[in-house]
Amino acid sequence: MAAQLKTLLQAACEHVCPVPPAAGAVSAVRRRTAAVLADWSVCPRLVEDALLMVSELVTNAIVHARPPAVLRLSWVQGDGGRTLRIEVSDAGPALAAGGALDGIDPDEHGRGEAIVHALATRHGIRTHLGGVTRWAELVAP
Repeated sequence: MAAQLKTLLQAACEHVCPVPPAAGAVSAVRRRTAAVLADWSVCPRLVEDALLMVSELVTNAIVHARPPAVLRLSWVQGDGGRTLRIEVSDAGPALAAGGALDGIDPDEHGRGEAIVHALATRHGIRTHLGGVTRWAELVAP
C-alpha cells in the first residue's frame, strides 16, 4: 500500500518522456508536455514559458547531442514555493567543440540558450557519466 501511494504521489509531481531522435519529435514532446501541465492544472503563463523552454531544450538535444534524450518535468519545493523543473538529458555532444553542422543555417539557430536563460528563474548544465543534463526552473505564481 505504501509503495502504491509513493508511486501515485511521484506521478503527480514528476513526468518522464523519451525524446525520439526523429523528425517531429519536438512538436510531439511539446504536445505531451502541454497535456501533462494541463493535468497538473498549471497556470497558463507558466505553461507558455515552460513549452517554449521544452522546445528549446529538446531541439538542442536533437540537433547537438547523441541519442538517447529524455525530458523530465517535476515539481520541487523551494524557498519561493513550488517550482517547475524542466530537464533534458542526452548522451553528450554529437560533435567536437566548434564542429559545424551540415545543413544548419546559423542565422536560424543559436538563440535557444538565450531564450531559456531569459525565461528561467534558475538554469544550468550538469555533466554526468551518461552524458549531459540541461535544466531550467520556473517558480509558480
